Amino acid sequence: MTGLDDRRRTTFLLRLDRWWPDLLAGVAAVHADAERVATRLVEVAARGYVDRPDDLHRLDERRLLRPDWIQQPDAVGYACYTERFAEGGTLVGPGGLTERLDHLRDLGVTYLHLMPLLMPREGDNDGGYAVADYRAVRPDLGTVDDLRDLATVLRANGISLVVDLVLNHVAREHAWARAARAGDATYRDYFHVFPDRAAAGGPDDLERTLPEVFPDFAPGSFTHDPDLDAWVWTTFNSFQWDLDWSNPAVLVEYADIVVDLANLGVEVLRLDAIAFLWKRLGTSCQNQPEVHALTQALRATARMAAPALLFKAEAIVGPRDLMPYLGVGEHTGRVSDLAYHNSLMVQVWSMLATGDTVLAREALAGLPPTPPSGTWITYLRCHDDIGWAIDDADAGAVGLTGAGHRHFLADFYAGDHPGSWAEGLVFQHNPETGDRRISGTAASLAGLGAHRRDPDGAFARLYLGHAIIAGWGGVPVIWSGDELGLPNDPDWAAEPGHGDDNRWAHRPRVTGAALARRHDPATDEARVHSGIAHLMRTRRTLPQLHAGAPVEVLTDTDPGVLAVVRRHPSGVLVGLYNVTTSPRPFPLARLHDVGLARPLDALGGHAVTAGADGVVWVPPYAAWWVVEG
Repeated sequence: MTGLDDRRRTTFLLRLDRWWPDLLAGVAAVHADAERVATRLVEVAARGYVDRPDDLHRLDERRLLRPDWIQQPDAVGYACYTERFAEGGTLVGPGGLTERLDHLRDLGVTYLHLMPLLMPREGDNDGGYAVADYRAVRPDLGTVDDLRDLATVLRANGISLVVDLVLNHVAREHAWARAARAGDATYRDYFHVFPDRAAAGGPDDLERTLPEVFPDFAPGSFTHDPDLDAWVWTTFNSFQWDLDWSNPAVLVEYADIVVDLANLGVEVLRLDAIAFLWKRLGTSCQNQPEVHALTQALRATARMAAPALLFKAEAIVGPRDLMPYLGVGEHTGRVSDLAYHNSLMVQVWSMLATGDTVLAREALAGLPPTPPSGTWITYLRCHDDIGWAIDDADAGAVGLTGAGHRHFLADFYAGDHPGSWAEGLVFQHNPETGDRRISGTAASLAGLGAHRRDPDGAFARLYLGHAIIAGWGGVPVIWSGDELGLPNDPDWAAEPGHGDDNRWAHRPRVTGAALARRHDPATDEARVHSGIAHLMRTRRTLPQLHAGAPVEVLTDTDPGVLAVVRRHPSGVLVGLYNVTTSPRPFPLARLHDVGLARPLDALGGHAVTAGADGVVWVPPYAAWWVVEG
């Protein structure tokens, strides 16, 4: 660490002392020669620390002084594709994303997730998740220098840049895969390669327990590659090669990538497909315990070099597999800082379809509390389809079957169920299991689609859904276009490479005209935008919505009302959400019991009162954040 002054050198040594035990423990859980591998990772961290720009060192110091910065109630997220959000489709410059900062500020955004922008393979690339070069930016978006400049501008405006890091696989065209195909044994060992499909422990044996991710257009989990003259593991698509994380060289390679992205000014890395990293015969090869040990090792390395960097686990898994991605047991506080609350999203849409909260209460009340350093990403929609992750045990506990309810939700949001107001599209129907996922913007799923099946109800449902995710705690993330009530893109299939993937229907372009309409009170855009902006403005004034405040879901209320209690040293907040089209009762005494003597709805600015019978009647589709008045 030559060239550093004594203060900088001392700082790194203190971080090494703090994070070495976590690093060594994470490595030792997966690799035999743990000290050697961990030492290589420290070398990566030291190199990154020396190369880190001064302004990012200052950011590290600020973040360390306020470690709960991402848990504050003023945290608001926005997620988009750069080329579909920025008028000119670039990161910076004329028509670039930086020209849309006023819109982000209107929403109070502090966290901006840009969908895959690192160099993908040409042609079909799974929406950018088939990365050919982690150290280059898509040329249509800009350059690495543009990415650094964008991060700097965003940081000056109080916005943290979030970028995807695909961990499970690389494109067939990535340098590692090219070397493997050229016969380099070192890089061949970066991948799961099987000369004989039928050999014991090979693809035939493995596929007996592996689910198909894309059964429609990428059936199976293995692809024969003529250059290798062997079968390679391809969980997602034939052009996405799964990496072998049991090889320590893969861990070191990714640590180096992590540190370099942090030094560009990226503040959050979305760890894509993290659930799939570790492979084990006889399992689904998801959620294996080694995944959390590997994440711990990566995080400890990053903490030494760039402690301002956070990890976000993209683990779209069932509710009982979700919490370990925020850290449980020996990994508590040592793995990801953020994780998607997929279960909350699914349950919001389930409540809206059924007008009933009983299943949601069962599923959400059963989740253990997050660790002190762990924070949920809450969302109503994202770039992906909705998979109906209804736990069979939760469904059974309330008199439903998991398969039956999943089937109902798919029918409802495809618009096929009687009385449905939704205009979603079926994605990846698996005839063998009956599973169907759904694509669609929040507006189209809520009744504000092209046919406007129930626009008045849709506005209420969109506000209610966003109120639930904003009032849960954590970081509520708005999917691009949902804040304007944009319906499905009718021309989604017309763009090259999109025709086989109807998820592009819910990735509409945000035009200047659509943004301008948010200022016209007569438009859909203005009506939806004003409601969501109001939610986020109110949220930042309520310390009870700090992500660290414990959450309690009341399980004995009227079935049409979801009641969520958040207790914070500053006071109590009760979220009351009526998911039905009729007024529903809630006892005023329940608010008094949790310490709200003079209950006030912070969203509406009105006192919460009851009649002579002591019952509060919550209006249809109402969302109340009740605090002490």
